Amino acid sequence: MLEKKIKEKIIKEFATHKNDTGSPQVQIALLTEEIKQLTRHLQEHKHDFSSRRGLLRKIGQRRRLLKYLQLEQPSAYKKLIEKLKLKK
Repeated sequence: MLEKKIKEKIIKEFATHKNDTGSPQVQIALLTEEIKQLTRHLQEHKHDFSSRRGLLRKIGQRRRLLKYLQLEQPSAYKKLIEKLKLKK
């Protein structure tokens, strides 16, 4: 789970307007940070299978959001991929 300060920073950076907390860009950025944290955790705790399941769920959710964003707003998708340094 993300700390409040980190979450606020990510929301502020990827928001499309002032009170934006739920746009696909923000959701994908938050999921990416959570995935990074879970990946680090699982490198130390290889047998934590419940966290591994949570990681796979977050990866699937991010993949669906990325596919949606690619179809709806291709230019925003390209910007986000570059900013988060994700593979295409």
